[in-house]
Amino acid sequence: MHEHDVVVVGAGGAGLRAAIAAQEAGADVAMVSKLHPVRSHTGAAEGGINAALRDGDSWQDHAYDTMKGSDYLGDAPAVEALCRESPEEVIQLEHWGMPFSREEDGRVSQRPFGGLSFPRTTYAGAETGHQMLHTMYEQVVKRGITVYDEWHVMDLAVTDEEDPADRTCHGVVAYDIQSGEVSGFRAKNGVILATGGMGQVFDHTTNAVANTGDGVAMAYRAGVPMEDMEFIQFHPTTLPSTGVLISEGVRGEGGILYNRKGERFMFEHGYANNDGELASRDVVSRAELTEVNEGRGIEDEYVHLDMRHLGEERILDRLENILHLAEDFEGADGLTEPMPVKPGQHYAMGGIETNEFGETVIGGLYAAGECACASVHGANRLGGNALPELIVFGKRAGRHAAGEDMGEAEIPTGKEGEWEPADYEFDVEVGETGGRGPAAADGGAVAADAEGVLGTAVERAKDRVDALLSRRGRNHAEIRSEVQRTMTANVNVFREEGRLEETLVDLREAREAYKDVAVSDPSRTFNTDLIHTMETRNILDIAEALTMGALAREEFRGAHWRKEHQERKDANWLKHTLVSWNDGEPELWYKPAILEGEDKTYEPKSRSY
Repeated sequence: MHEHDVVVVGAGGAGLRAAIAAQEAGADVAMVSKLHPVRSHTGAAEGGINAALRDGDSWQDHAYDTMKGSDYLGDAPAVEALCRESPEEVIQLEHWGMPFSREEDGRVSQRPFGGLSFPRTTYAGAETGHQMLHTMYEQVVKRGITVYDEWHVMDLAVTDEEDPADRTCHGVVAYDIQSGEVSGFRAKNGVILATGGMGQVFDHTTNAVANTGDGVAMAYRAGVPMEDMEFIQFHPTTLPSTGVLISEGVRGEGGILYNRKGERFMFEHGYANNDGELASRDVVSRAELTEVNEGRGIEDEYVHLDMRHLGEERILDRLENILHLAEDFEGADGLTEPMPVKPGQHYAMGGIETNEFGETVIGGLYAAGECACASVHGANRLGGNALPELIVFGKRAGRHAAGEDMGEAEIPTGKEGEWEPADYEFDVEVGETGGRGPAAADGGAVAADAEGVLGTAVERAKDRVDALLSRRGRNHAEIRSEVQRTMTANVNVFREEGRLEETLVDLREAREAYKDVAVSDPSRTFNTDLIHTMETRNILDIAEALTMGALAREEFRGAHWRKEHQERKDANWLKHTLVSWNDGEPELWYKPAILEGEDKTYEPKSRSY
């Protein structure tokens, strides 16, 4: 058993920043990650980091843009924390040596991005996430922070009180991919989940194969609600054959979208008469698919993104990586021809319910980054707001977990504040098959002391691995493929009631099939089939919660579009969707969005670009 003050699960941008902050606050910190830190998916982020750095801009304007982009479902304390602290964090990265792109006078460059009223997106070519990841990993190495890489975290070690608000997280259980050892990691102060996105719920995604929503699913089964899972961002410019991301930086620099007829459709068909290609991502994605559905797409699948007019010098200086991606994956030379693009799953606005300090309803358990939902992004995230979320809330969670006094939180967690039950009946049974499981089903234990809770969780995890390796049954890949197929077909940009209900049926069948899952590879070292089998369970839980929220939210808001409900309904739906595992019987409920900020209230307005 390993023991540290703070255990950070995941070693991408949020995890690295959390570990640095906790160490600076005096804690003994360890990072546990199924990947080496510099292989984390943060490295695939291309666009940039939004920060109000220049005269004429302000964090208040950034906050307004973010709240408008969220379609007024962001929580103001979190939104304002992001925008107020992002400039300081960008300057910190620069002081740590991050190689930002610069102007001729030496200032850090900033470019326009979708939904922003000011060009406030700092960047490092088209490899901003890669540079940020390496910059912070250098700081982790410099500080001597312990990193357990290639350890797959299986479970949280959580006490088993009936009310999740009374539970405590004492650590995690992880599987050493290299040796096959299952071991406990005790966290005396706190566990911070920074496990990133859940794009593998879909089959066309910009996310890496490792992005299976592990932290979200583990926290959910331990008793933490998932928040706003129905809000999924589909990035408008991904390569059709692979889902590889083409940065919004292309449009920020002046790239143009054309349909089959050569029309600049964002303007000519009235989707965004003012901002055109730089409207928010949900608007552009819906516009592209509408063009395809109405017969103006290319090969009935995609549209064209053209950057030839920017000139070779500018492209090579600011977007060179994009040239390589388009050439390698689509055979398109961005200097001489347009690139094919279509929407692809990119980001989850929802996640583990937290307050603005990263605390969850369970004592000693935190979350930060894409796996968390504070809620900064509400119903839609603006481009350039993901990377500052990692560093601002990673730092906040790290400091708080290390014991630093940061004051009272304004955002409630769990049912401690105002809430209401959902008045919605699903036609299909949801949740665990075969009845209720034990409290905190994938991490709970009867023991009350920390070592006893962790020890019981370790034994349960060992039994699970032994069972998967020893029995005969179905391969997880068939089940995962079916989940990805139905989610991509039915819970995509455009959503219809009947197809969402069909997806819940498909997911029910997948849950039944997973009861008979087994691993064909009997080895215990570098057994990727075993890891993927455990990840598929997480994909199942997330897909179901996402679809439940999408069915129950009968309105059109941000990235969530419903054919039967094509208007935003502020009177009834200025509220967050919560799904609690409830020991295998999911419960849907709501809590109001917080629109009261530090010195203003964000009044919902019509959102146009």
